[in-house]
Amino acid sequence: MEKKLYKSKVNKKICGVCGGLAEYLNMDPTIVRLIVVLLTLVGGCGVLAYIIAALIMPFNPNH
Repeated sequence: MEKKLYKSKVNKKICGVCGGLAEYLNMDPTIVRLIVVLLTLVGGCGVLAYIIAALIMPFNPNH
């Protein structure tokens, strides 16, 4: 079965990007959110990456 990266409708706080990434990687969504916050604080790339992913990633049609 092929895995695809989707935004999550279940683990959603803002747009579902971190929740979808966590589902794809089989991780806890809170850990992914913390990683994005750390990337934002360290270099500022977390916000830009999140916005791009929110625009590009489709929602999961199976939820």
